[in-house]
Amino acid sequence: MNKVRVGITMGEPAGIGPEIIAKSLGVAQLHKLAQFCVIGDKWVFNKAQGEKRKAQDEKRKAQSFIDLKNVPHRNFCFGKIKPEYGKAAMDYLKIAVDLIKKRQIDCLVTAPISKESINAAGFKYSGQTEFFAQVFGKKKEDILMFLLNKYLKISLASRHLPLCNVGSYLNKNLVYKAIIATFKTLKLYFAIAQPRICVCALNPHAGEAGLLGKEEIEIIKPAIKKAAQRIGEIIGPLPADTAFSLARQKRFDAVVAMYHDQALVPLKITDFASGVNLTFGLDVVRTSPLHGTAFDIAGANIARTDSFVSALKTAIQCTLNQKRD
Repeated sequence: MNKVRVGITMGEPAGIGPEIIAKSLGVAQLHKLAQFCVIGDKWVFNKAQGEKRKAQDEKRKAQSFIDLKNVPHRNFCFGKIKPEYGKAAMDYLKIAVDLIKKRQIDCLVTAPISKESINAAGFKYSGQTEFFAQVFGKKKEDILMFLLNKYLKISLASRHLPLCNVGSYLNKNLVYKAIIATFKTLKLYFAIAQPRICVCALNPHAGEAGLLGKEEIEIIKPAIKKAAQRIGEIIGPLPADTAFSLARQKRFDAVVAMYHDQALVPLKITDFASGVNLTFGLDVVRTSPLHGTAFDIAGANIARTDSFVSALKTAIQCTLNQKRD
């Protein structure tokens, strides 16, 4: 089988993206199944590796690098928010999209960006997922944010929203689509023949029959009923603590969470290091690490690569599974 062609965007230049990419590409195991193309600024990429660069270069297998040379050298500083850094990060994503559309890469792994930097540069996105939804002409509700580590798989019915807006944002169709997309993700990307899915409640104790909120009665239960007619049995809505406890025991293949932190807290508590963000619904497999830009340690060459290596492995495996389907 031909190797999977993996595109990698460097993310926020002043963050840990350049460093974790360089270190991750030193993992020899990755090169048995894939070849890599990094999209970024080579000067920053080399600078991030510091004195260890030569040793890392010797360990790192051959890969291509698309050097946009778009980060000003003058007064460059790791760990700082600057509009020009936000613009550079968005440039990398745009080139990646072009490569995807030209079928020059099979999947994409994106290093973290700074939402503050890209917004300072004039790009009004709440995250990379929203950017990809727009450029691929997808509706927001047709894109699934799917999170996983070695213990849990969790999808999100809503993404980057203020918590006070989640209840009014959710509706029956949105939750229904999240359930169906979760089912498809498990089958297509993880080769699970008959996925077992659990859906979280929004309110404590699953709303206590309406005493603690009516979203379970009016939105979540009808969505589950509709989805079950199409894909079979679905469990829920269950209180989140119960749902994740049972999922940790492998009673379910995935849990559908109602909001961002409902998913991220159990994921990071069980195993932050292996955490991956997977986007379903695009024209390509896309993953990213679970952490952010880590401005506080950027440039210090001490960043861990566990999550980014997991993102690379997940992108490769999901792409292979998709090709076998």
